[in-house]
Amino acid sequence: MLSIYWGFLITGVLFALITVVLGDLLGSALDGIFDFMSAHHMHAFQPMVIFSGLTVWGGAGILLTKYTVWGTAAVLAGSAVCAVLLSVLIYFLYVKPMKNSENSVAFSIQDTVGKIAEVSVTIPSVGYGEVMLRMGAGNTNQIAASYEGEEIQTGTKVVTVEVKDGTLLVARLDKLE
Repeated sequence: MLSIYWGFLITGVLFALITVVLGDLLGSALDGIFDFMSAHHMHAFQPMVIFSGLTVWGGAGILLTKYTVWGTAAVLAGSAVCAVLLSVLIYFLYVKPMKNSENSVAFSIQDTVGKIAEVSVTIPSVGYGEVMLRMGAGNTNQIAASYEGEEIQTGTKVVTVEVKDGTLLVARLDKLE
């Protein structure tokens, strides 16, 4: 049994070391492998939780075997209880809060419709210019064309009327008032 516990411990430690060195690359690979675990009823079975549990199971098994007079079944049960308890703690204290705190600065180009912007590069009557608009916590510059086919000077406030082929079609804000 001791060799099984050592195997669990070494596997977990190696997983931790490889994760530190090749974290992003390995994370992407494991996301694909563990996609079947992303169902709502299995969301607690993240690779981090599983490998942490295996590591603790191996370490607790080694320690309980070496420092107690418990029998094989008691050591197996005790180390399994330690592994489950620590896995639950890791899930609720680390994995779940990190999953809920995920934040993104991404937005859909369609979200810009109706937003007020300022022309940063003059928009000719036929052609393209650039506008700067506030999206979320930051500003973004987007390619823009005049919705009404008229030139719009730098510094003019505009509103996005439509998005067509990735280009914002804008109209002067003062004309709409």
